[in-house]
Amino acid sequence: MKPILLLSAALLAACAAPAPGADASSPEPGPLKLEKVVMLMRHGIRPPTKPAVVPPGYSPEKWPDWPVDFGLLTPRGAAGVKLLGESDRLYFGGRGLFPDGCPAAGTIVLKASYKERTIATAQSWAAGFMPGCATDVAHPASPGDDAIFHGLDGGPASFDGKRAFDAALAQAPEGGLAAETARYRGELTLLARVLNCALPACPLIAEPSRLVAQPHDRPDIEGPLDVGSTASQTLVLEYLEGKPMAEVGWGRVSRAEIEQLLRFHPLKFRYSNRPGYIAAAAAAPIVREIVTALGDQSPARLTLLAGHDTNVADLGGFFDLHWQVPSYPADEVPPGSALGFELVSNAKGDRYVRAFYRAQTMDQLRNLEPLGSGDALFRRYLAIPGCGNSAEPTACSWSDFARLAAPRG
Repeated sequence: MKPILLLSAALLAACAAPAPGADASSPEPGPLKLEKVVMLMRHGIRPPTKPAVVPPGYSPEKWPDWPVDFGLLTPRGAAGVKLLGESDRLYFGGRGLFPDGCPAAGTIVLKASYKERTIATAQSWAAGFMPGCATDVAHPASPGDDAIFHGLDGGPASFDGKRAFDAALAQAPEGGLAAETARYRGELTLLARVLNCALPACPLIAEPSRLVAQPHDRPDIEGPLDVGSTASQTLVLEYLEGKPMAEVGWGRVSRAEIEQLLRFHPLKFRYSNRPGYIAAAAAAPIVREIVTALGDQSPARLTLLAGHDTNVADLGGFFDLHWQVPSYPADEVPPGSALGFELVSNAKGDRYVRAFYRAQTMDQLRNLEPLGSGDALFRRYLAIPGCGNSAEPTACSWSDFARLAAPRG
């Protein structure tokens, strides 16, 4: 079992040191020039990762067929990601980060998890960002080597599952998971109808949800809330894949109802990914990659980390960042969306970090809409709790960012 990777104080000091003469505590950044970008991006559209989307007893239906095997990036998913790459090149190129043509060697860094869908996502994004240019996606060969994106998968002995369970349980309302489940009774009833699960005996209504501790891993949610998260993700992926509405949810769900059911997904993140202790451990290797990529010693001008929705949720929890993409619930992580960080500087040479979220809406992706030079993507800067000021609430000084990115016990 592998230990959790944490940022060393020396690395943070080396990477986060402002340029000579820079005043990291400058209260008013002024006009800011873009110097570097790092994006942690969820892979594009995929089918379910396994044949049984929901446990026995939750639905008698046969789930629709897909053009690729379980968990792989679909051709339509690749096309949607390519559109994101095209839009990102226009956006960041227009801000002076890259000239026309192929970027100079070393100025683009692409890293992915060991999963095929993330590798293919990085390749598809690069095909849009720098068409015809050389592309090299670094990735582990196996799960055991994937410390960046799957650091907790091996159950590291240093990770305290009981502490993680307690941190997750603290997120529950008064009354615990039973009260949480009651809050979502309307969505559970709707999902039962979509799954053709007969009421009142349907397990979505009749069974409890439970938070289950793991010895050296994040806790699991079991029961209706977990099934709701998995099933709603499958429904939205069917919609995004462009399947006819008669096939999406067997014709028993509308576009608006899909959005309603998606509330289960960020709810699961709130218990399994965002609690402080969990996020501090799970996101630490990704934070290390971000700090290194933004530091002076890295020649990269743009670093793309192609991972999973869980990675984005972990990173959001690490910095307590929140977002809402139009057509999605708050803190949802749509396919292809990215949580990013910009390194910017003002005329005096003071350096700042700005967090942002960028994504396609549901219908932009379902329809594979060209995003154009006007940049139709959702792009929003996010306030980083613990830094910024009234003059520029989204600009975090290097020193403040280094402090927030430091290892946590």
